[in-house]
Amino acid sequence: MGRPGTAADFNRDHSGAGAAPKRLMAGSDPMNGGPTVVKLGGSFALSPHLRDWIAAIAACAGRVVIVPGGGPFAGAVRAAQAPMGFDDRAAHRMSLLAMEQYGCAIASLDARLTLADSFEAIDRGLAEARVPVWLPARMALADASVPQSWDVTSDSLGLWLASRIGARRLVLVKHVETQENSMRVADLTARDVVDKAFAQFLAASAVPAFILGAREHGAVCSKAPDDAYVRILA
Repeated sequence: MGRPGTAADFNRDHSGAGAAPKRLMAGSDPMNGGPTVVKLGGSFALSPHLRDWIAAIAACAGRVVIVPGGGPFAGAVRAAQAPMGFDDRAAHRMSLLAMEQYGCAIASLDARLTLADSFEAIDRGLAEARVPVWLPARMALADASVPQSWDVTSDSLGLWLASRIGARRLVLVKHVETQENSMRVADLTARDVVDKAFAQFLAASAVPAFILGAREHGAVCSKAPDDAYVRILA
């Protein structure tokens, strides 16, 4: 595999004429756009709110794609890196597998959720009125412009996927208070709410990004108007 990309490489390779074409997924609504991509944070793995989120997302089957966070599985990678001494490129690959572990776990909680490791599998899941749970390793590693470092986590990867499938929006589900109508990405980055590369991915994407707090699962379905969400501003 070639040199891992940087966020600047992503901006160059995924804007203008060089951008990969959007795919029209089965969950696309001709009037309102494509499916909603929901990044379900790994912090919900052991949260009492997890089942509420799974039930709410499953009720949107056929219109929503889940991007799983890394949860305790990514935490294990972080904890092992310094003692073992492996580099960030290895940590990135391991963290993608951590996302897949969390994805496998949450997919087992509702029969309407289905694992998806390709564009075709995502489209098939939507067409079958199910909720694809993205397994990112194969797809993310195939794009050399995606930086292989801790700067890119499931937040940025959620936006990467949303851009590729022509999603209507990306919704980040976080343990945050969302009293404002909008939040600046620089502020979210400074507070470690989103990863360091998210601002650059957002600038390179035409997909709007929003954030929902821990108890706001009732607003997740893609038919909800965008003013039900807190907009993430560049």
